Amino acid sequence: MAKAEEVKFLKSHEWILFDGEKAKIGLSAHAQEQLGDIVFIDLPEEGDEVTKGESFADIESVKAVSEAYSPVTAVITAVNKDLLDSPELINSEPEDIWLIEVEGIGESEDLMTAEEYKKFCETEEA
Repeated sequence: MAKAEEVKFLKSHEWILFDGEKAKIGLSAHAQEQLGDIVFIDLPEEGDEVTKGESFADIESVKAVSEAYSPVTAVITAVNKDLLDSPELINSEPEDIWLIEVEGIGESEDLMTAEEYKKFCETEEA
């Protein structure tokens, strides 16, 4: 993954990595651990809009079905098509595998640094 200071996290356990006018969004390692082995993912289409705080993907694991939430309002410019045939890629390196790439970023959720997110996860488990 990119340098820890460049990645931001949501309380709903997604990460976002900004790269100029674009950003990639994925699932945190904590989310993947909670879900277990991911077996199916339903991603949006390129050109779709995502809205901060709203669901943009369904993720099915051997344990449960969950949703991924967008940290920003933006337009999807790319979808990680590899995940459509091989959703299990997320299981090995969730913080290196992105779900969608967006641009035209407007509003964003309250984002946490990696350190803040780690502390949040520790208090959530307590």
